[in-house]
Amino acid sequence: MKQVIRYLAAPLLGAALLAACARQEASPALPAASALSQNASAPGFPEGFETGTKTAYTSGSVTLGSGSWTLNDALIGNTTADAKTGSQSARVRNSGTLSMNFDLSGGAGVVTVAHARYGTDASGTWELWASANSGSSYAKVGSTITTSSTALSTASFTVNLAGTVRLQVRKTDGTTNRLNFDNITVESYGGTGTGGGGTPTIGKKFLFDASHGELAGNADWALDVDAGVVPRYPTPAASGITASTPETYWTAALSSWGVALVKLGNSVENLPSGTAITYGNTSNPQDLANYSVFVVDEPNNLFTASEKTAILTFVKNGGGLFMISDHTQSDRDNDGYDSPAIWNDLMTNNSVQNNPFGYSIALTNISETTSNVLASSANVILHGSQGNVTQLKFSNGATITKASGSQATPLIWQGSSAQGLSNIMCATSTFGTGRVCCITDSSPADDGTGSPGNTVYPGWTEISSHAPLHMNASLWLAKQQ
Repeated sequence: MKQVIRYLAAPLLGAALLAACARQEASPALPAASALSQNASAPGFPEGFETGTKTAYTSGSVTLGSGSWTLNDALIGNTTADAKTGSQSARVRNSGTLSMNFDLSGGAGVVTVAHARYGTDASGTWELWASANSGSSYAKVGSTITTSSTALSTASFTVNLAGTVRLQVRKTDGTTNRLNFDNITVESYGGTGTGGGGTPTIGKKFLFDASHGELAGNADWALDVDAGVVPRYPTPAASGITASTPETYWTAALSSWGVALVKLGNSVENLPSGTAITYGNTSNPQDLANYSVFVVDEPNNLFTASEKTAILTFVKNGGGLFMISDHTQSDRDNDGYDSPAIWNDLMTNNSVQNNPFGYSIALTNISETTSNVLASSANVILHGSQGNVTQLKFSNGATITKASGSQATPLIWQGSSAQGLSNIMCATSTFGTGRVCCITDSSPADDGTGSPGNTVYPGWTEISSHAPLHMNASLWLAKQQ
């Protein structure tokens, strides 16, 4: 029997766990606050329990997307009574446990666990424990969590352990009341992780906005849409994605983009409608401080004053912002504002800094395929790890105008234009320690799949440069290249 260390002061884990804490919502660290990779997603995570099969409570090991786990007095449930994001979640009874059989060599920073009561069962309690010696002994992280709702909620734990770490979820009330667990996320804490045997990598967290009318009209600018609803976590779970997974794994116009990011070891989420855009708000589990890159594809509603402050402060403090616009007069929900107007309002009507990125969106409407690309072999967006960019096709898009002398860098222009301050179709910029990329047509990111009844087009594959452009820019924004 493995000896369990029950005190945070135990010599094995030492003072590293003394500061560990837990609460029902995430407690984000601001991007500039730590030199360690606290917003880097550990390989194989989030773990959504979508790939394994275990139908009995008897203790046994099961291979999941993140690696091998031992489920003791626990199984993988897929009934209507199981609270879950996708089609499956873990179900634990009595004093059952969910234990990793592999080490994360990149350590563990913030760990989040979605939890809920099973069916009509009563409330239960549980804890997160961590081991720094491959499971020989464990120490409790933070406080005991009480689960009282049948709807999934997220508990967040600040582990902050470098080196090899494995985790264990323990049900502690000892009753027959059953609890469901899903969407376990782990942020690396320095070094690299192997996810139970995969290729070592350090991923980043990407948040795709769906809170500002991105589904209005004929649009589907999200990672995944289920029956007209955008979930925080696309379904099926990202942990089931492999090198051969097709983009149809998720259903929305940006699913190709999201699947491609996950294949590189990153994690992706939607920001659903009704969710606030904040920065530094510890009560918001989707606060921008928890992410490396914020992607906003064709917003159709104005950002509020506080949201504009949050977005610009996020970038100023080191975050990445991917801005995608559409052409002028593209107001899909008839509220009086289209995406060029919304982006210009962000940049000129805020309390942080006027024109922080050094450009504006021109109120134009162009359709063309251009090869007028900046000649720079050193530019990692045009010639990065995901391929070379030689063309860009707009199917009704706007253009960018650079402010003279600003820090903005135009990358692609209209075909007949001089490589100057106007007629720009793609540009990058910096603000503070953060980075920004802007493409003024949503068509190139469209992968041609969407909700039933929506007419979408395969822009992602229509021109071979489109996927490399978006992927290289994503990695640049995340400071991965």
